[in-house]
Amino acid sequence: MIVRIMGEGQLDVADADLAVLNTLDDALEAAIESGDEDTFRQALHSLLESVRKVGKTLPEDSLEPSELILPPADASIDEVSAMLGDEGLIPD
Repeated sequence: MIVRIMGEGQLDVADADLAVLNTLDDALEAAIESGDEDTFRQALHSLLESVRKVGKTLPEDSLEPSELILPPADASIDEVSAMLGDEGLIPD
């Protein structure tokens, strides 16, 4: 699955890694619902760090379409909330 982190580029994430990322996505959704800025920030950073860790960076000139788009690390609660779909940032 090709994932774009806004402002950083694209990564190829194996389907086998999606379960872990979905767990982190659930924690991010819960943090947004609670409105707790510190918990939100920690959850967002954990999700992005995990994507960077398990994903293989694609070349900058890659023309692969992104299947998922994730917010940048400095995104606000409102910005991330607006990006959430019915299944969070990462569909099950």
